[in-house]
Amino acid sequence: MKLAMIGFGQAGGKIVDRFLDYDDRTDSGIVRAAIAVNSAKADLMGLERIPQDNRVLIGQARVKGHGVGADNELGAEIAEEDIDEVQNAIDSIPTHEVDAFLIVAGMGGGTGSGGAPVLAKHLKRIYTIPVYGLGVLPGTDEGGIYTLNAARSFQTFVREVDNLLVFDNDSWRQTGESVEGGYDQINEEIVRRFGILFGAGEVTGGQDVAESVVDSSEIINTLSGGGVSTVGFASEGVELNSGGGLLSRFTTDDRSGDDLDAANTTNRITSLVRKAALGRLTLPCEIEGTERALLVLSGPSEYLNRKGIERGRKWLEEETGSMEVRGGDFPRGEPEVAAAILLSGVTNVPRIKRLQQVAIEAQDNIDDIQSESQDNLEELVEDDEDELEPLF
Repeated sequence: MKLAMIGFGQAGGKIVDRFLDYDDRTDSGIVRAAIAVNSAKADLMGLERIPQDNRVLIGQARVKGHGVGADNELGAEIAEEDIDEVQNAIDSIPTHEVDAFLIVAGMGGGTGSGGAPVLAKHLKRIYTIPVYGLGVLPGTDEGGIYTLNAARSFQTFVREVDNLLVFDNDSWRQTGESVEGGYDQINEEIVRRFGILFGAGEVTGGQDVAESVVDSSEIINTLSGGGVSTVGFASEGVELNSGGGLLSRFTTDDRSGDDLDAANTTNRITSLVRKAALGRLTLPCEIEGTERALLVLSGPSEYLNRKGIERGRKWLEEETGSMEVRGGDFPRGEPEVAAAILLSGVTNVPRIKRLQQVAIEAQDNIDDIQSESQDNLEELVEDDEDELEPLF
């Protein structure tokens, strides 16, 4: 799948930068074009791989290149005011070679949280290709203002994109990790999971062709219908160029081979699918009731099995209750077999309910504090009014 990626804000820019690094390392060719948009000049300068010409500084008249200070209403305003600046960069993208736009943003800050939904609305008005969002939720320990930003941004972003893929920082931060180290690990996890999904179906010279090809239309159809999506992932190491190991070769149709090995391999693939679906998702949720799903099994071709993939796909149908579960394999030269599962249209998401509730409480607290602060100031000033005359 060929994507035009637009990183909005600090987190979005860093993630798109990491996607370009993933592209170079894996030769996947996912990112057809990459743009970074920010109101903070320093954040744009800190990027390593996004071309300089594709780094767009917005809001210079309002914030002078210093960012919006976690004010996502201001972030939305300057995105609307400077949308032509962003469009000028997008005009350089050969959209006829692109399958979809992917707008990446952290939802707890100001620029990305406010600006990403504005850009999504703008792109959907102009282009016919899908516009997807990849939103990163802040951890609950990051503060009430970031939770409030995320709740308001989520509510708007999901309405403006064709599908919103969500990654929840709360589920991935580790105790004792530094902030920078934690985010680096999270960003790597994001590109690994989504990289396998979006990279499926791409074949370069010398690569094996999948038995059951997953192409961009399969991904687009899975994401159609809108809503919220999450991704599950599980992997196990294998030995390259070996007849044994964790998953045995069984692509041959010779029934005189070791049937026990073939059955064992099929079972292990099914187990991997279950780990991916029931393990740690990018957005924790109950998978029952998922509207659509896509299973991609990747790894060396000698370790991939049509029967195992089909059994995993049927298990996923039963668990989700969905009649739209697609599946296929993605031969790769990496020494691991990995199952990536895209669950689209999930609705039973306790994390989002909690986020909204905490945001409502934060909003009430902010209103109370502002009201109390005003009362205290008036009381402070009134105490002196009887004895002092104001200047004017």
